[in-house]
Amino acid sequence: MLISKTIMGLKFFDYWEPGSPCLWEIASVIVQLGFVAVMLITFVNKSCCIQVQGTKINSRNINIGLCYKISLACSIVLLGTHIIIIPLTLNNRQCKLQLVSEIMQIFSWVVTLIALYFVRKHKNVNLPWIIRAWWLCTFLLTVSWFTLDVKFLFSHHYSPRVSEYVDFIQIVASTLLLYLAVRGKTGIVFVDPDTITQPFLEHLELKRECPYGKASIFQLVTFSWLNPLFVVGKNKPLDQDEVPDIDTVDSGHFTSKFFDECLKQDGKSIYKAIYLFIRKKVAINALFAVTSAAASYVGPYLISDLVSFLDEKKTRSLSSGYLIGLGFLGAKVVETLTQRQWIFGARQLGLRLRAALISHIYKKGLVLSSRSCQTHTSGEIINIMSVDIQRITDFMWYVNTFFMLPIQISLAMFILHINLGPGAFVALAATIVLMSGNIPLTRAQKWYQSMIMESKDARMKSTSEVLRNIKTLKLQAWDTHYLKKLQGLRKVEYDWIWRSLKLNAFGAFVFWGAPTFISVLTFGGCVLMGIPLTAGRVLSALATFRMLQDPIFNLPDLLNVIAQGKVSADRVASYLQEEEIKPDAVEFVPASLTEFDVKIENGRFSWDPDAKNPDLDQIQLQVKRGMKVAICGTVGSGKSSLLSCILGEMPKLSGNVQISGSKAYVPQSAWILTGNIRENILFGNAYDKTRYEDTIKACALSKDFELFSTGDLTEIGERGINMSGGQKQRIQIARAVYEDADIYLLDDPFSAVDAHTGTELFQKCLLGMLQKKTVLYVTHQVEFLPAADLILVMQNGIIAQAGTFKQLLKQNTGFEVLVGAHNQALESVQAVESSTTQTPTGDEESTLITELAQTKQDSDHNICVDMSKMEGKLVHEEEREKGSIGKEVYWSYLTLAKGGVLVPIILMAQSSFQLLQIASNYWMAWACPADSTEIVNGMAFILLVYTLLAVGSALCILLRASLVAIAGLLTSEKLFNNMLNSIFRAPMSFFDSTPTGRILNRASTDQSVIDLEMANRIGWCAFSTIQLLGTMAVMSQVAWEVFAILIPVTAICIWYQRYYIPTARELARLAGIERAPILHHFAESLTGAATIRAFRQQDRFINKNLSLIDNHSRPWFHNVAAIEWLCFRLNQLSNFVFAFSLFLLVTLPEGIIDPSIAGLAVTYGINLNVQQAAVIWNICNAENKMISVERVLQYSKLTSEAPLVIEDARPPNEWPENGTISFTNLQIRYAEHLPSVLKNITCTFPGKKKVGVVGRTGSGKSTLIQAIFRVVEPTQGSITIDGVDICKIGLHDLRSRLSIIPQDPAMFEGTVRGNLDPLNQYPDEQIWEALDKCQLGDIVRGKDEKLEYLVVEGGENWSVGQRQLFCLGRALLKKSSILVLDEATASIDSATDGILQKIITQEFKERSIVTIAHRIHTVIDSDLVLVLSDGKIAEYDTPARLLERENSFFSRLIKEYSMRSNFDRS
Repeated sequence: MLISKTIMGLKFFDYWEPGSPCLWEIASVIVQLGFVAVMLITFVNKSCCIQVQGTKINSRNINIGLCYKISLACSIVLLGTHIIIIPLTLNNRQCKLQLVSEIMQIFSWVVTLIALYFVRKHKNVNLPWIIRAWWLCTFLLTVSWFTLDVKFLFSHHYSPRVSEYVDFIQIVASTLLLYLAVRGKTGIVFVDPDTITQPFLEHLELKRECPYGKASIFQLVTFSWLNPLFVVGKNKPLDQDEVPDIDTVDSGHFTSKFFDECLKQDGKSIYKAIYLFIRKKVAINALFAVTSAAASYVGPYLISDLVSFLDEKKTRSLSSGYLIGLGFLGAKVVETLTQRQWIFGARQLGLRLRAALISHIYKKGLVLSSRSCQTHTSGEIINIMSVDIQRITDFMWYVNTFFMLPIQISLAMFILHINLGPGAFVALAATIVLMSGNIPLTRAQKWYQSMIMESKDARMKSTSEVLRNIKTLKLQAWDTHYLKKLQGLRKVEYDWIWRSLKLNAFGAFVFWGAPTFISVLTFGGCVLMGIPLTAGRVLSALATFRMLQDPIFNLPDLLNVIAQGKVSADRVASYLQEEEIKPDAVEFVPASLTEFDVKIENGRFSWDPDAKNPDLDQIQLQVKRGMKVAICGTVGSGKSSLLSCILGEMPKLSGNVQISGSKAYVPQSAWILTGNIRENILFGNAYDKTRYEDTIKACALSKDFELFSTGDLTEIGERGINMSGGQKQRIQIARAVYEDADIYLLDDPFSAVDAHTGTELFQKCLLGMLQKKTVLYVTHQVEFLPAADLILVMQNGIIAQAGTFKQLLKQNTGFEVLVGAHNQALESVQAVESSTTQTPTGDEESTLITELAQTKQDSDHNICVDMSKMEGKLVHEEEREKGSIGKEVYWSYLTLAKGGVLVPIILMAQSSFQLLQIASNYWMAWACPADSTEIVNGMAFILLVYTLLAVGSALCILLRASLVAIAGLLTSEKLFNNMLNSIFRAPMSFFDSTPTGRILNRASTDQSVIDLEMANRIGWCAFSTIQLLGTMAVMSQVAWEVFAILIPVTAICIWYQRYYIPTARELARLAGIERAPILHHFAESLTGAATIRAFRQQDRFINKNLSLIDNHSRPWFHNVAAIEWLCFRLNQLSNFVFAFSLFLLVTLPEGIIDPSIAGLAVTYGINLNVQQAAVIWNICNAENKMISVERVLQYSKLTSEAPLVIEDARPPNEWPENGTISFTNLQIRYAEHLPSVLKNITCTFPGKKKVGVVGRTGSGKSTLIQAIFRVVEPTQGSITIDGVDICKIGLHDLRSRLSIIPQDPAMFEGTVRGNLDPLNQYPDEQIWEALDKCQLGDIVRGKDEKLEYLVVEGGENWSVGQRQLFCLGRALLKKSSILVLDEATASIDSATDGILQKIITQEFKERSIVTIAHRIHTVIDSDLVLVLSDGKIAEYDTPARLLERENSFFSRLIKEYSMRSNFDRS
């Protein structure tokens, strides 16, 4: 009985011999049964195919493409071949299953044809997955049959028969079907009459859904849910609205809320919150990662068995060889599937954590206290949000290495112990020694990374400040100085990066040499211990060392990322723990419980709670509902601080602050959001047409809207750059009025508007729409005080006086000083007015007069934005290249350093390393015996040769790593300097139309990529290619037949790569572009945080930030998924090649190949899938990273201003002596497509005279000033100063000889001395003299540090008025022949203004002064007055002559001012 069972078992086992005629018939029947079963189930469920989005559109017309016709033809051919073969099988006695197999084939192909019919009937664009799988199996079966037939014919020397010719026809047809299966398209194309709207509808439909969220398990494993996106990306460059949405759990709203919950669970520890946030996803990823790591060691474990099988092929059946091969293949499939899942999961986790942290950082920015804002500047916070968050995101990818590393080392030791016995402990010791050597490297790298981030912070902070004040730098001719300052900061950063890269190069040398170092010690230990080294054992050990190479290779990266991530996480944690505004600083009381809207009792407040003396003290204030409270006082007396303490912005030391009702706040420095005017006014509120129109009229914006081509839809540039100061102020007043709040806090709202507009605002806003509201307003203009119900006079941080206007005048305790200064100014105006006659004189032929009719013009000094015409748009969408990255970008990068001479040396070093590695492994495989019974003498010599080859390869790596670091850093430095110089030399029009966030994005994130990543990314493209070529060379030495399958598979890989690149490239570009709005919105929000809090708009801005995060996450997530989509397909193709190689090695007759060399081929082949995918992945990743180079190069070739210095046209040193400015037919426009702003201006400003320039807001006053400094170049005409055409000399020569006090005072972080004299040109005595003259001397002397007293970012620790005084101090130091005052004293009280006007008159007595002012008394004593209207000269003469004409614009201004300011009449 036992014998009969054994015989039966042997007969059954013969069926599974690869040479058996029944083996492939059994396989064929199984595949066909599976196919037919799945098809029947599909038909039963009436879902033969997955319908493509958009097929429900009623489109009757379809085109049947070539692909569909080929699929039909091939299916019919294959059906016919199997019908032909049936008669031939009747006589086949070897395998009775062949007839069954052929009948099943016929049935299967009939089912296939039916399925293809339904594909056409249902108008499917994509082939069903089951048909694609069936065609793939058909190809594999036909290749197997054909290979067996060829082998049989050659071994028996037979001639081909009918069956062989049929097999050849089948392999041709099945190859065509394989191509169609890989392509996945049916060839059916829709022809819709509405060809324009159809793509739009499809893309809209695509965007509405989240394919990832609805994907099946099969689609998630294969990433085929991305296929529709690839279809769109292949046909055209992707746009943002064509990228599908992300899943709910990946969205900013979900991640932000979940992270908040994690933070609440465990106090305020950011590390514990991150742990709670990531733990579940990390556990799932870890499971995949550990499975992948375990599966990767099956190959090295089986190599010894494979070599033994090949050596004993005579005595062993082929089935055992195929089982070994099946083990190899199964392990590789499991490894690649799980690897793709854990890598994608890690990226997805990084996305979620990044969204959560950015959201949290943003929310923290909205509640930072003033002291925290001074500790963390906006540039530093933006750096945290961009660079640090990116590093923490990258760390998420490496988390799984913690789980994989012990598994990999344990399995490696297990395999080594099986093969080498006690020799494995030598390998373990060597591994521990290497890994323990990481500790000092990690510490050093962490230190370098922290220093890199500190230096980057300093550079970014200074860059942000420079970009914010670039106009001031250009006007003052300080741009060259600040350029050198930034280059100095970059030099510090460069030095730290260079130290870090040197350490990385040394680490690369150690860790690339690690496998050979471990193998030399291990083999040496085996020889000493007498353990025989057979070829099988050596190859298994080498394969294990190569697998160990992966964790050891990743170790330096892991340690580097840990160091970077720890530093970044500490910085984020430090920021998130900063002091916040106290929510209980202000108590809210219901209106029914109090009659006071604002009440302060015993208030003590200080911007620095640790300071000895408070900034506000003894504050007692009660404001009844509906009262108008005016706040006045000298510069720095605490007026703005009083409003801040009511808002809750100023830290409260003691006392009680109560408010009853909602608030609206207008800050002194206008805060305008990027967007259109209507959005700024509505500020999140619903549009009420009546209320909106009333608000526009009350805020005197109607005329401005008429001048704009798109009215209130006119786009505003960053920080309102294309609006005048008056327009920005009125827009934010309109924002407050439209809010319809209960309490209004207005900080000097009238300083930036002209006299006429100021009166209109006061009457229609404060006394009109806000008549029943509670209003507290700061003002320096005394004429607005009498209407107040209560006036507060601030002095040295206390309320010195309080009462009505008449009450304060009677007290004689200081208030009269302010009023007295105002009265003096008024008297000077009235004196000029009364000295003129009421009838015009006949002497109007003065050459100075140029009177033009006042006609309504459709132009303005602002850059009017035509929303209906894209060419009229000021701030364009960020420019992005489309299509493939140009070769010139790669060429520029490779040749910037030393002309590219280092590149071939690097490639030679890597090639030498690869050759020496292969030679050393080849030497060990060839020199060691195949059997442990053989004794080999000279084992020491074998090891010596191996050691020399290994050391040589390690030295090649040291050379390569060093040269890559040098070339990469030199290139990044040149790119940075080119971009920096280009930006500094760009005209102001570039900064007007380019949000700062775009420039900062390139200077931080993109530059960081170029500094630390780009060289290695490009290098790895070449290195992985060289590795792959080496592996292919070794495998081809064993079995050249591998090329029969390798070539077509490589072609398919290249096709996949080309199919992938267009979509991935655009996704990467979109991700880069969508990052900038996050930073820009954050920077804007930080600047206007007080306004956002006052209007209670935190939630709206937080939601806007989350929306921007999602906009960035969408392309980033799909780009990451696209990489995995490609890698999955390349991995499976590599597995197919590897399986084919194993099949050949097992099948080839004994003696054709040396078993040791065959084992070496398998040792290399194990990594074939990784290497082949690595080549494509590295090329794709390098192209994605190259986008950073492309973006930096974009800003390295900006249109430049005129030269700073023209050597052949340098003016004399004493120029300008007289200061005469002549305008001849001057025309100015901001861009070719925009209307002229100044039109035919012809006049002369005489030298050593004072010329006042007046006109309504938007008349062209500021543009005229910009023309003198050549901030805008004349379109026509010319400007000469003392006979020198300013357009023919260098910009530095021009601007350095002129002085200007701008409307928006700018101060830089540093010291008082540095702000007054950044070029270090003047001694302390002159600086103190200038400070005294501009009324700041006593204040600065009161500081302990004197001239070295710190100025924080933006001068925030000085009031706006004090900042304007500093600007005056600069002008007093410079003592130029020409001084331009652009609303220079707008934020200064009347008393200080009167003093300063006298100082200016005295100090610049023999100099030319051009004054733009809204305060009439500042221009009334001018020698000449120029009145501009709509870009033309309306009037130009002496003030006396202009006043002689009653109807002159200037006369009307004077009369209006007199009536408004004369309190006796009121």
